[in-house]
Amino acid sequence: MSRYAFDPARHELQIAYATGSGDTSGPVAALPGTVDAATALALARELTRLAEAAWRTYTHPSSAADDHDANSEGRRRDEERRQFADVAKAVTEPNLPDEAGGLDVLYSPLGEYAHRVGRILHRINDQTLTDAVVTEVSAELQAVEHAELGELQGRARQAVVLSREDASPPQVAAADRLLHENPLGAHGLFTDLEPTAAAVAAAHWLVAAADVASEASGIAPVSIVVTASDVESLPHETPTQLLELVHAGVRPRQAVCGLVRGALRLSDGQVPDYQGLIAQIAHTEQLIAEHGADDPVIAAALRNELRLTPLDPSRPAPDLLEDLLEGIRACWLVYSEHAEFDDDADWADLASDVETDEGQDADADDDLLAREFIEAVRSAATESQERLS
Repeated sequence: MSRYAFDPARHELQIAYATGSGDTSGPVAALPGTVDAATALALARELTRLAEAAWRTYTHPSSAADDHDANSEGRRRDEERRQFADVAKAVTEPNLPDEAGGLDVLYSPLGEYAHRVGRILHRINDQTLTDAVVTEVSAELQAVEHAELGELQGRARQAVVLSREDASPPQVAAADRLLHENPLGAHGLFTDLEPTAAAVAAAHWLVAAADVASEASGIAPVSIVVTASDVESLPHETPTQLLELVHAGVRPRQAVCGLVRGALRLSDGQVPDYQGLIAQIAHTEQLIAEHGADDPVIAAALRNELRLTPLDPSRPAPDLLEDLLEGIRACWLVYSEHAEFDDDADWADLASDVETDEGQDADADDDLLAREFIEAVRSAATESQERLS
């Protein structure tokens, strides 16, 4: 989300936010000469907190909550999202201490940060600055609204570095189109699309690639990535877990959103899967009893392998997307080791873009095999397109 800072050299408030290709920054407003550094820093801090609270309504939407009854998490998220309509008024007309020093404080983080910004502006008492901050806050809220619609242009592009518990259908469809162009990965997946949605599409294409590699190699689809990791160092835990879930009947959207949601809950200090944790501990203790009962080094190593999530809790969706794309590449590695040229393939089409010179026949064969793999994966993904619905 956007971060705000005070530039003492220019005596102005500035903003910076991620775009997927790096951060961009710019001025928000010049500060009156009467504003000291402590006040300016406090204003920047509360604006950053406000932006964080606003983007949390995007990363933790009501649609991803398990319960929507009274006093539930889903209801709380709904109420927090409705605070958008009151933010501008809170900035311009904040709750102020009464004569006895009492102050009304909102339970809503977004609403309360808006009032905090407003109280600082009230102390500064400069209408030009207040107008500039209201315009800035409105632009940030509009960016969240555009991101919710899957429209990631301008400031809304910062959504491409955030992890969301749900996935926008238009964004999933856009990622699916990119992967159809290049199943081995496309840069736009990381710079133009929300990573949870891109991971949903990547999961669908990983399953298709694993099925193609399995048919060529005779290796079970859920074991393809692990097999490839024996040859080349590749992240295999998350792609394998995803393959197991989908082959057990879980749709890619459910599997991906479940993994991301669990990691986000962990980053909030919660245990995402209590029963799963108990099962992991029991399994680890069994391994220790079998292999490390008399060796504290082995026992410690086995306990250190316990993980509450296979993803990076600070960036679970981008981390998952990276792993799934590596999983697709792992499928290609297995396919390239076992597949033979398909005599029925239309080699004139496959070879149309492959330039060959003397001594490059082996590279040309590799290119042709890669094209055969890509075409087979495209066919498998298209035949099972209902998985993405």
